[in-house]
Amino acid sequence: MQRVTFEQAWQRWRDEREAQLRSPEGFLAITGLHWLGPRPQRFPGVPGFWSTGPDGAVVDLGEGEWLELDGVPLVGRHVFGHVDPYGVIATFDGGTVEVADRFGTPVLRPRQPDGPFLRDYTGTPTYAPDPSWQISAVFTAYEKTRPISVGSVVEGRSSIIDAVGEVAFEIGGRPQRLIAFDGGDDELWLLFTDETSGVTTYAACRQLAVERPVDGRAVLDFNRAANMPCAYTIHATCPLPPASNHIDVLVEAGEKTPPRPPAD
Repeated sequence: MQRVTFEQAWQRWRDEREAQLRSPEGFLAITGLHWLGPRPQRFPGVPGFWSTGPDGAVVDLGEGEWLELDGVPLVGRHVFGHVDPYGVIATFDGGTVEVADRFGTPVLRPRQPDGPFLRDYTGTPTYAPDPSWQISAVFTAYEKTRPISVGSVVEGRSSIIDAVGEVAFEIGGRPQRLIAFDGGDDELWLLFTDETSGVTTYAACRQLAVERPVDGRAVLDFNRAANMPCAYTIHATCPLPPASNHIDVLVEAGEKTPPRPPAD
């Protein structure tokens, strides 16, 4: 079996990442971010009147309108209930719509394959892959998860994320320490800024998935530092890293700031 080189593995990751970004069902396809309230409202490009109440998110579909959820057609009134942050996706003629919770409030995010952010996307620039940015780290797990309140790109909104421990490492002889969150799929999830933030990389933060540490050791491959959805679209609600999650050197690896043309 032919051995996969570092460059080949990185390029495979880049190809998969670009495919996700260009997906007609991905976050670049989102055409709106609508907060549901008690008064039924109709939103552009989405069937039905939407509201929320004691039973959670509700849609009232008019005559001839329909949605489909998990292969089941919906007509008339449908109660989605109290959705979680991952939400549910319903389809309709011409697109899909996500119903999810953000900061304790149900939101509606329609997606269309010809949405302006997806239509005008031209690719994400990156630093050249460099094996020296694969940094060894020591992971110290907390005795139990610690709920941490973090800010958001949505003004005045914050969220709680479970922190599972901290990673400690050095770059150029300078010690660094980042709070790590549960990334699911047996991974750690890091949110961080560094001295390139707002210069060559997205100002708010970048993210990094890290394979679950073995015997307290982990490898942080900053070549795979990726932008958050808010770097690409105004219809995102990304969390911000804790103030302590700043790397005080130039992390010249991973994704750079993408071009983001204004939406129609």
